[in-house]
Amino acid sequence: MFYASELEFFRRILGNLHIDTCIFPINGKIPEKIDRGIRSFLGLESEYERFFSESLKRVKPNKILNISDDFFSNYIFISLPESEPESVFIAGPYVYDDVTHEMLETAAEKFHLPSAFFYQIEKYFSSLPTVTNENALNSLFDSLGELLWGSLDSFSFETVCLHLPEKTDLAHLPPLKEKPDNPMLAIHILEQRYETERKLMQAVSQGQTHKVEQIINGMSSLAFEKRTDNPVRNFKNYLIVTNTLLRKAAEYGAVHPFYIDALSTDFAIKIEKIRTLSEASDMMSELMHKYCTLVKKHSMKNYSLPVQKVLTAIDSDLTADLSLHSLAEIFNINASYLSSLFKRETGKTLTDYVAHKRIEHAAYLLQTSNMQIQAVAQHCGIFDVNYFAKMFKKYMGKTPKEYREKS
Repeated sequence: MFYASELEFFRRILGNLHIDTCIFPINGKIPEKIDRGIRSFLGLESEYERFFSESLKRVKPNKILNISDDFFSNYIFISLPESEPESVFIAGPYVYDDVTHEMLETAAEKFHLPSAFFYQIEKYFSSLPTVTNENALNSLFDSLGELLWGSLDSFSFETVCLHLPEKTDLAHLPPLKEKPDNPMLAIHILEQRYETERKLMQAVSQGQTHKVEQIINGMSSLAFEKRTDNPVRNFKNYLIVTNTLLRKAAEYGAVHPFYIDALSTDFAIKIEKIRTLSEASDMMSELMHKYCTLVKKHSMKNYSLPVQKVLTAIDSDLTADLSLHSLAEIFNINASYLSSLFKRETGKTLTDYVAHKRIEHAAYLLQTSNMQIQAVAQHCGIFDVNYFAKMFKKYMGKTPKEYREKS
């Protein structure tokens, strides 16, 4: 296929959106569990064959086919040109709207689903990717269509809904204990959940805010485990777990516990003050953003252990004696060696680095407090107010008074 490498790249893009893809001969055997096993779990094996056989019959050259079903799921079917043997590309399942408990309860009532199965069904839907921007996804497939067939005028986009037979009734399902080895529920979903958490921690440990947002946007609200009847409490519980995960992620990103503990404690207090789902949702975004920022600002993976210790000591107390000889004595390091090591790894002399940190903090205090300038200087470890004013103007281009007035 002339587009093999581009198609593989396209599949990687969908993979980053957590959307499964597969390619198989259009006249061959339908692969198992394209639907992630939902029909098999519900004892609808024949419906699995019917659904995908009916879908494949509708697949035509120069057409992008969007199939939806009664499980709120969507699939894309594309007949791949110049493939040998003739093959079909399938992407899905995914959902456009977040599947809620209420939606599942309505569907369960319609098909007489035994209540014992409901919790497991919620687990299944919590694993499905949610596409928050349908137009963006359609644009991706339009671009693929242009690649396969030459232009936007050379293909069509069709949307079809294939429903379950009208008389479908799930009341016949055997007890769950007769399905102890169901991989959809016992293994696959747990693996996906842990894989998502692993990717999330990896992204945070590298300060990749954009990747974190991508992962969070693809998650269903059902991923927040329902342990109580209070949705706000459930979300708060999930935030507590997430705060713990991100603490470890920041640690993996070589951030000193001094910084991590301060942020983690702050969030622990904020989480317990949440009163609405909207506040909880905002807090989730803030968690991700703040931990990524923490890693980008304080990761010490590029510094040697002696420099890491010195940097942490500087940030922990700007009012302390932070001279080269004092720090060298505290950490039992030769002063000359520490000086050259610090300059090589940070690009600044230790004296200049400390001065920059103190003036940076002074600028913050001048903007956010009404403290007198002398008090600001003392809070930053500079006890001569005239020397402080001189240093401040050197680094900021203005006197402290001018800076406050401008701010």
